[in-house]
Amino acid sequence: MIPSVLVAPDPGWIAETDVVVVGSGIAGLVAALRCRPHGRVLLVTKALLDAGSTRWAQGGIAAALAPDDSPEEHFADTLVAGVGLCDEDTVRALVSEGPDAVRGLIELGTAFDRSGGGEIALTREGGHHRRRIAHAGGDATGAEISRALLAAIKDSGVEVIEHALVLDLLKDHSGRAAGVTLHVMGEGQPGGVGAVRARAVVLATGGLGQVFSATTNPEVSTGDGVALALRAGADVADLEFVQFHPTVLWLGEGALGQQPLISEAVRGEGAYLVDHSGERFMVGRHDLVELAPRDVVAKGIMNRMRETGASHMLLDGRHLGATMWEKRFPTILAACRHHGIDPVTEPIPIVPAAHYASGGVRTDLHGRTSVPGLYACGEVACTGVHGANRLASNSLLEGLVFAERIAVALQAELGAASVGASGSAHARADDSAMGGLVVAGGARGTGMVGGSGGDCGLVGAEARGEIQRIMTSYAGVLRGAGGLEAAARELAALPREAAESGLEPGATPGAEPGVEAWEATNLHTVASAIVAAARRREETRGSHWRDDFPDRRDEDWRGHLVTRLEGNVLTTTYEPLEGKRS
Repeated sequence: MIPSVLVAPDPGWIAETDVVVVGSGIAGLVAALRCRPHGRVLLVTKALLDAGSTRWAQGGIAAALAPDDSPEEHFADTLVAGVGLCDEDTVRALVSEGPDAVRGLIELGTAFDRSGGGEIALTREGGHHRRRIAHAGGDATGAEISRALLAAIKDSGVEVIEHALVLDLLKDHSGRAAGVTLHVMGEGQPGGVGAVRARAVVLATGGLGQVFSATTNPEVSTGDGVALALRAGADVADLEFVQFHPTVLWLGEGALGQQPLISEAVRGEGAYLVDHSGERFMVGRHDLVELAPRDVVAKGIMNRMRETGASHMLLDGRHLGATMWEKRFPTILAACRHHGIDPVTEPIPIVPAAHYASGGVRTDLHGRTSVPGLYACGEVACTGVHGANRLASNSLLEGLVFAERIAVALQAELGAASVGASGSAHARADDSAMGGLVVAGGARGTGMVGGSGGDCGLVGAEARGEIQRIMTSYAGVLRGAGGLEAAARELAALPREAAESGLEPGATPGAEPGVEAWEATNLHTVASAIVAAARRREETRGSHWRDDFPDRRDEDWRGHLVTRLEGNVLTTTYEPLEGKRS
């Protein structure tokens, strides 16, 4: 049973704006900046403005910027990586609008690395047949893009609330998105649970990597946007396709939490994978060898680990030399040395770890979800660009391009009825402005957040580790029917255990409301949805690898799995590609 709302106190304060953007990675920041000329914008983010996933992006941003490259070639590489499930119209929008979107970042002050002749320096990553990855600071691309966007936000008039965990969507009587409820953590004003009334809501909440024990994602990546969207009645698609990055620094057996990423760009500059005998095991597995699409490389590593009984493989970049490591990969070099590994003189121990969700909240070409007034962009969204497996460095570009597309759509939607671009969001301590709004999935009322979640309460903070153990054991890189069945059974037991634990007569079932319980409940919702989709797809395709169905089966599974929350039950429906939405 999945809660249709998060149990929480009634909002103690109200803010009003035209557009509320949730998230401060590249997608959220660009959406906020581009929407600002069309009305008031309030950006809320879970931690500090620069704490999202974008700052961790090492490799770069892909776009056909070189004279010998073209959007058509980028288009072809993206389709190959997506293994038959990419939406071609969406990919075409990405690759054709991408170069100008990157130039727009430069105009905002992003300083990409340059060659000796002054051109943007470009590298290759897995799945790309051309050098088309623009990078900054060697391997600090995300940090530089984030810096430039934050500087632009500072002078834009966009209002900001930091340390704000989004809870649920608000709807009006017609079922249109009308804002969000959220909780501001820690001290400061406004504080506690509140609500933001808005004419449009843009989700840019990032990923869900914390559903696994080991991930490249930061601690804030707990799937909050996907969970909110499900509770709001939105369609979510392709959740079974969780990409595991092939080369993450191996920190030993049982390492938990965020792990150091070893960028694909290291292989793009010539490093190669070897087993413990020194054999390059990717040779012969794919024509691009170590630069094959990520699912191919991750599977190659896992297969070699199983064949040899090793706990990890090795990435050998010693031949790159000290200068290359120091100039091109200073962040990775420092991280490795911090953990006692010197890539200049020894191979790097690596293992795949959860990295990126190719699926998410389903959108059209302009970021619209199935709930009117609710938009999504960035990793939280499923635009159709990635299909079954994301092409390296397409993630930053997708967030950038589709955030700008959302702004175009909202310009037309807000139109002349806009309250006015010169105003700013404002808060009030009373809840009178909430009358007539509905917490999605809950009861109509004055901001009632408990709603009609039935007997489905929150799982406790202690469930977070259990969820991660279950997902890592049964729904990680390699999956099978028995393990997925066990995952579904054990996940389903967690809410029951929470409801039965220390329940006093008349009390609300489940854990006490609070940040840790809300995050754990979001993780549980997302984990349950991933497992449901993974059980349903009986084939191996892209980043979904079934050992009991090892082949790709286009005749049965060339289509999307669409997940919805109906009542308190997740339903997953297969939609053949021929019947895709327009």
